[in-house]
Amino acid sequence: MGLLRNLFLIFFIVSHWTAIAQKDIYESSRFNQLGMQHEVLAIVPFITQLELEQDVSENELKELAEREGHAVQNALETYFSIRKKRKKFNVDFQNVEETNAILNQNGVTYKNIDIYTVKELSKMLGVDGIISGSLDLNVLLSKGVAKDFNFLDYLRGDANYGRIGIKISDGSTGKLLWKYEKEITKKSGKNTTELIDKMMKAASRKFPYDKEKKRKKKT
Repeated sequence: MGLLRNLFLIFFIVSHWTAIAQKDIYESSRFNQLGMQHEVLAIVPFITQLELEQDVSENELKELAEREGHAVQNALETYFSIRKKRKKFNVDFQNVEETNAILNQNGVTYKNIDIYTVKELSKMLGVDGIISGSLDLNVLLSKGVAKDFNFLDYLRGDANYGRIGIKISDGSTGKLLWKYEKEITKKSGKNTTELIDKMMKAASRKFPYDKEKKRKKKT
């Protein structure tokens, strides 16, 4: 009975997580028109807003925010790279080191990237689309957070750490094609890599470049 109860609880949690993920996902009606032509996407650093309890200087806060933004960029590259090796996607992803190097060569830094349009960034990077986003945090997720909480906390999602939004935009038109927003809580993961891995797996059935999704559309 104990094993069956645990299996039921696990099934409930996964189903609940997936259902929430689907509700937070937007896909443009123009995706088939624009997105299916994409071959390469670039992941840029995420714009981060930090509200920490620690007393830190304004300059240090900006440096920490930049670190968190790059951590999400790297975590997304890791997630996509692993699944790309398994031939899960019908699109390639530009290496983030190459992305950041090209941005730096063109005078684009974390501090001013938000003044550039998607079309400008796509042309600069030589890609078909841009993966970008925002991150609001009250903890330094990249350093890792404690997970000492009970099962009831897990179900309730107590200890809200902030919110993340991931979006994909078409390079030629600048149009938003896909967006996924989610609250970050204790059950989201103990660090940035785990957060991205969990949330993208939960949204995988709705990820527009997934080969399985494309196959189902054709049938």
